[in-house]
Formats: sequence, structure tokens, C-alpha cells
Amino acid sequence: MANNMPNMQDVQEIDLLKLLKELWKRAWIILGAAFIGGILFFLYTFLFITPQYQSTALLYVNNSSLDIGSTKVNITSGDISASSSLIDTYVVILKSRTTLERAIEEGALPYNYEQLVKMVTGSSEKNTPVFKITVTNSDPVMAATICNDLVEIMVDKNSGISGIVEGSSVSVVDYAVVPTQASSPSYMKNTAIGMLLGFVVACGLIILRSLMDSTIREEEFLLDKYKEIPLLATIPDLVEDSHGGYYGYGGSYAKAGEKVRKATVNASSNSQSKGSEG
Repeated sequence: MANNMPNMQDVQEIDLLKLLKELWKRAWIILGAAFIGGILFFLYTFLFITPQYQSTALLYVNNSSLDIGSTKVNITSGDISASSSLIDTYVVILKSRTTLERAIEEGALPYNYEQLVKMVTGSSEKNTPVFKITVTNSDPVMAATICNDLVEIMVDKNSGISGIVEGSSVSVVDYAVVPTQASSPSYMKNTAIGMLLGFVVACGLIILRSLMDSTIREEEFLLDKYKEIPLLATIPDLVEDSHGGYYGYGGSYAKAGEKVRKATVNASSNSQSKGSEG
């Protein structure tokens, strides 16, 4: 029997139903933690994260032919839309040091190359020959200004795409406009993340507290955990409350004691009455 004790103590079973009851019992704590987490993330986003604005311009690049070495290859617009390598070429030209430093110089921008290159992105507009230039900045006017400066450089026949990629021509589809709404941060998204984080943390702490709680509150726990060891006795709770009653198991013992006292008083009264008669 003694040899089996360490093995039974080392194995801890997790009662999922008990954990669910524990979570349900403290649902108000979980909801409160989710609410507080959402409020904290909203305040952090509102107070400490600078809003960013995006301004976008569209260019149409028409490549009727490309010179590859001594060979001239004709390419249709359908071929261009399917070729990601050409879009990658335009992105490289857009973010090159020559292009961005020219934009800094001509626009008298208060940025260096390393700062500006992080604001500029280029991509294909929905897999079409249209090339999209996007500039992200905390100042919406500055974002539109930088974007339009880059447009003018990219359409330049000498230093733009047509000046570098032979056989191509560039035309402006849309110039950049000053954005009226911030592109980031998303208050709703960050608030939802905060609520989810608060919910998960609260559930984790409640489950951890329940698993680490070794207090024995009922005899069924001992009967389930140590099935091979008989339960010899339980100690009743005889703590008297302010109303003269008893908590826990003591209620039944109090009633039994009251019956014994009444029986004793009745027996004593009967004996005294018989003595007086004699």
C-alpha cells in the first residue's frame, strides 16, 4: 500500500467539467478583465500611437517591346500583367537611391534616404499593368506631396521608367490626393485584441489557480483521488454563526444535540414528578 502512494500522488487528473464550472463561477471576473483589457488597449492606441495616412497614385506602364541584349522582344499588356518580374523592376526603380534622393532634393523634404524608403511602397493594382505608388506618413499633406513628386520623377522620360526600361512608356492614371482618414491604427481592431487578451489572461489565471489549489473541500475528492484507500472518518464543521445555527456539516449535529437535550429534560421532569407522588 505504501509503495502505491507516491505513484498516486504524482499523477494529477484534470477534471475539465470542474474547470468549466470554475470558469462559469467566475464569469464576472473574465468579463471584467476583457472589458478592462479593451479599455486599456483603446487608451494606449489613442494616446501613444501616431495616426498614419496613406496617399496613392496610379501609373500605367505600356511596354510594346523590351530590349534584352541584342534581341528585341514584343510583350503585350496581358504578358505584363502576368509577369511579376516587371513589377519588381518598377519597385526597384521607385525605391532606388537615385529616385528617392532626387525627390528629397526637388521637394525639399525633411527626410534622408533611409527614412523615406520606409514610407514608399510599390505594387501592381489587382494584377494589371497599372503600377501603384503608396506613401505613408503621419502628415496627410506630406504624404500626398511626396507621392506626387515620385510620380513626376517616374514619368520623366530621361530618369523615369521609360528612361531605364527601353521600349516602355509611362502615363499617369491618378495623381495622389490628400487623405482625409487615417489608415492606421485601427481602434476597433486594437480594442478587440485587448479584450481577447484580457479574456485569455483571466481564464488562464483562474485555471492555474484551480489546478494549484490543493485544499480538500469535500470527501468525494478523496474518494475519487485515492480509490484504493478507505475513508475512515470526516471531521464535521461545528462553527456556530450569529443566528445560533451551524455551518457545513454542523447543522445536522446541532439538531441531533437539541433532540438529546430535550429528551434529557423530559426524562428528568418525569422522574421528579414520580418522586413527588411517592
